Amino acid sequence: MRKISILCCVILSLFLTACASGPISRSDAVGFEESGGASYYANKYQGRKTASGERFNQKAMTAAHKRLPFGTKVKVTNVDNGKSVVVRVNDRGPFVSGRIIDLSKSAFERIGNTRHGVIEVEIEVLR
Repeated sequence: MRKISILCCVILSLFLTACASGPISRSDAVGFEESGGASYYANKYQGRKTASGERFNQKAMTAAHKRLPFGTKVKVTNVDNGKSVVVRVNDRGPFVSGRIIDLSKSAFERIGNTRHGVIEVEIEVLR
């Protein structure tokens, strides 16, 4: 019985992972919504190349998302205070469980306090 339960859990996990891990096309992205944790880039990434090939800038309104196409405009809203910011996806990540988006420090500061490190947000693709 225990082996069957473990097998069912493994199969369910693989199924759910397969359904959520692929890239989102530009046409399917509009209206896409997601909620979870948002973090911000450490200062050591300033000037490094992002996955899109551009240099990372802490002062730009940019973000990393695992699946959304580069150039996608995303409205990020802090669930606790209702503040929001619009960012452009130019990198991949975050690769930490529970986090859905990494923001530049400037973008994060507009909606939350950097002392918190991670805040709960809702994201909505605008275009």
